[in-house]
Amino acid sequence: MSREIDILTDPGLVDFAPIEEAAEIVQNVKTILSTRKYDVPLHRDFGLDASVVDQPLPRAKAGISADIIAAIKRYEPRAEITKVSFDGDGISGALKPRVRIRINA
Repeated sequence: MSREIDILTDPGLVDFAPIEEAAEIVQNVKTILSTRKYDVPLHRDFGLDASVVDQPLPRAKAGISADIIAAIKRYEPRAEITKVSFDGDGISGALKPRVRIRINA
């Protein structure tokens, strides 16, 4: 069975013992989206690159989208990205990615 889920960058509560595989995948994607590269000791490449901060809006969106796709493909291959969109306008400093994933579980 395949289903699509929208995920925001806000990690929310962490479920350390999810009952089903889909919940585990969602939690892993949330962790990837809310972690900056170089923040995890001994795994500095995990997470998203923050170097696009302060870039023009189109460049920032493109860079963040590409980084999200690469990171999720690498660290959570059970999630298939179907869409990356953004909440916020970027002018106020709040550009939050919204990722739609498909889980085949």
